[in-house]
Amino acid sequence: MIRAALAYPGPHDPTHLPAAARDRPRRPGHCRVRARAGGQLLRAGHADPPEVFGHLITRRDPVREDRLLVAQTADGEVLGGTLYALLPLPGDVRGAVFNSFMAVTRAARGLGVGRALHRATLDGARQAGLRGVFADSVHPSRQDAADRAAEAATGVDPAARRAALHALGLRTVDLPYWQPVGGPDGGPLTDLDLLYHPLDPDEMNPDEMSPDEMSPDDRSVPLALVTGVLRAYWTGWLGERAQAEAQALAGRAGNAERVELLAGTDTPAYWAGSAPR
Repeated sequence: MIRAALAYPGPHDPTHLPAAARDRPRRPGHCRVRARAGGQLLRAGHADPPEVFGHLITRRDPVREDRLLVAQTADGEVLGGTLYALLPLPGDVRGAVFNSFMAVTRAARGLGVGRALHRATLDGARQAGLRGVFADSVHPSRQDAADRAAEAATGVDPAARRAALHALGLRTVDLPYWQPVGGPDGGPLTDLDLLYHPLDPDEMNPDEMSPDEMSPDDRSVPLALVTGVLRAYWTGWLGERAQAEAQALAGRAGNAERVELLAGTDTPAYWAGSAPR
């Protein structure tokens, strides 16, 4: 039996993974989660330095809760994991989850581990009364040559990763998104797209909804939710600057009330036509 259980901050009822994974041949010493580029992990976004994880899962903040969720066999073999933040906002905006990291070991790919981790994240968002789950992910059209080569060397295909995220229910938010820091010379990181999975409170399993089954409102996302969640998420390392960055993002989106959701494999119109570097 394989389960996805909350490793931090506290006890959590396990979410059992598909039966196809239960009889997977054991490889002693294999499948340990690593936070590094490439490696043996299929990442939802990009790699975070290993030293970041201790800070994230031990931080105490009244407006943010970080959770580390690990998928493992009954005897403790780790098959994957995800790190996400619950980011509630006041009033009708309500807030959302931001998923910083999701990974599945190479040996466990194709067994439903990523889907189970994502479903457990959706459950966490729903139980907290939040509106959905955000993440960001590299788009292959803007990935630089060095990163492409590093991923290819480990058997990771960025286009296949985006297709997998789309299959989980994540959709591209059609606005000019970038992380304010982390790029060349400490500037913005511009090879990522913002993705969003809206929750439908009337659906028991919204992660299995097809785009045709989504309501018109679920094919777009309130800009106030996008900027509010990103401000809360960025504040941890940008401090007061996070507010200005969120306002700048709203300006780039035309200060529209809602922003369209595209297929998770697409890049926003702002970037469409960008050639790989």
